[in-house]
Amino acid sequence: MLEDFAGHATYWDRLGQGTRDTLFIHCSLAHSGAWRGVRKELEDVLSSLAFDLPGHGRSADWDGQGDYQDAATQVALDLMKRFASGQADLIGHSFGGTIALRVAQIAPDLVRSLTLYEPVLFTTAKSDPSYEENHRYMNGVFADAMRAGDRMEAARLFNCQWGSDTAWEALPDRLKADMADRIHLIPAGRSVTHEDVHGQVAPRALEKVQIPVLLMEGEHSPDLVRAVHDRMQARFPNVSRSIIAGAGHMGPISHSKVVAERIRAFLDKHR
Repeated sequence: MLEDFAGHATYWDRLGQGTRDTLFIHCSLAHSGAWRGVRKELEDVLSSLAFDLPGHGRSADWDGQGDYQDAATQVALDLMKRFASGQADLIGHSFGGTIALRVAQIAPDLVRSLTLYEPVLFTTAKSDPSYEENHRYMNGVFADAMRAGDRMEAARLFNCQWGSDTAWEALPDRLKADMADRIHLIPAGRSVTHEDVHGQVAPRALEKVQIPVLLMEGEHSPDLVRAVHDRMQARFPNVSRSIIAGAGHMGPISHSKVVAERIRAFLDKHR
């Protein structure tokens, strides 16, 4: 359904009859349906909320004012306060993982646990060679395509960075067009991914997150993912890590059953 949260027209839904309220936050260029396979697997134990980020899916376009993550975080907080009873488990993928962490950092009393599938807080691993490789790519060919107004090429370059040319070519034309329409939201998140504008991974920031954290990653994901997780794992006080065999960055879609099994085990452990 479409409702106003934090001043933004937002599509959201609820799934499951379980006793644990949970909020799922999707990755950039996708929509809340990206989590549906995982949510269906867990509907016996979770009452899960999900929403389309500003500018995604059926939510209203982002107006470009202020900080994009700020806007998305306020929507998530408003949704939780209105429809979650007590604490909720937060589960975020990629940029959605940065939002989930931000909610936990802003409002720790509202969050029971945190599951992050490849959160793109790249500044955590600035000292790793894979960070410099990503930095050159995004400031090079990707930025060139954006400056030239070639949104489709920018979308292709971004997707191939996280997958492959073959996977991009296999996508339906409609999906490619949707991603091209939203590709401006990728540089809108750069202040978070590459600059850590909100200090999410600043010294002592992760150490203050006392709730249980699960870091999930695909076996075939880029080296930068492992570098980020290595450093986050060393800093979170209460952290577990899980690698999904055969998966890549889009594991919540391609390996939804296994991802759901790992989340179930984590939540069972932290009742």
